[in-house]
Amino acid sequence: MASIISLADYQELWRERNQNTRQPDPSDPSDIINICPKRFGSGYERWIELREISLLIIDTEFQHDLVIEKNVSDSFLDGLEFGFHLLGHWNNINAGKNFFQSGAFHQNKESEFLRSQRLLKVDIHPESPELIQSFMTGGLNSISPQILQKLIKTSQESYFQIDHTTPEMRVALEHIINCPFIGLTKKIYLESKCLELIALKLEQLATKENNSKTTSTLKEDDIDRIHYAKEILTQNLDNPPSLLELARQVGLNDYKLKLGFRQVLGTTAFSYLYQQRMEKARLLLLEGQMNVKEVARAVGYANQSRFATAFRKQFGTNPKTYDLLLRA
Repeated sequence: MASIISLADYQELWRERNQNTRQPDPSDPSDIINICPKRFGSGYERWIELREISLLIIDTEFQHDLVIEKNVSDSFLDGLEFGFHLLGHWNNINAGKNFFQSGAFHQNKESEFLRSQRLLKVDIHPESPELIQSFMTGGLNSISPQILQKLIKTSQESYFQIDHTTPEMRVALEHIINCPFIGLTKKIYLESKCLELIALKLEQLATKENNSKTTSTLKEDDIDRIHYAKEILTQNLDNPPSLLELARQVGLNDYKLKLGFRQVLGTTAFSYLYQQRMEKARLLLLEGQMNVKEVARAVGYANQSRFATAFRKQFGTNPKTYDLLLRA
């Protein structure tokens, strides 16, 4: 049975738990961690203030269902937010999804956190529309005036859009979560990753809008074949077929296969394969039954150095270092 608590009481318990400021980076007073109250579970919320951006990393695990009751006045929000969910379910947004919201709006009356759920998410809050406006010095043909208005003008009109998190976004998110730097280097690094995620989301918005304006060349049968191609890659990470061979196996030409991956999955076949290989490698290291060399072979890398480079690009650390941390 779910526990019910008011937003005011929920926030007060967080304040009581965090009366003493915790700073993971002693050189940066604007980098603060708030620990989750034991009554709810474990984990933390980490706020990092960057130039014109507030970065929030949430990594919590609630022990029980928890419903937070809000008044209408509590639910009013205003401004821009780019959110990325890596694990867990929150406010009808599942893992692997991202959202963009702007303007003034009211949230639902209740927010529910599921039992025994780990929630891992990254939120980027530009402090003002001027951050986006500062980049508007050249041509902006790829983004419609309607989307631009949502980015640079806050008003009573709200805008909310959810989409899948792409492999490129996932890489940037992993880099943020596993940032190895402190001080000034950390701030520059995290700011660059936040801007990268904003850019990738804007590109996703523009692509989605352009696709909606044109009639898709993919039929329902074509879409089924794209999903079949995805399954073939997933089941053959150690020895995947070439693009031409994959197209032949699913009964499409290579052009339609490339187009299909973009339209249906929001990425390329190569990026999808890379993403799945790295995720399987991470899980194999987590299981602890294989060493790094064996894991590299299991996901199709004969060259351990190339595997290490690919793993570091995805997770921000070498597989050997990752393995040692898990075994520590």
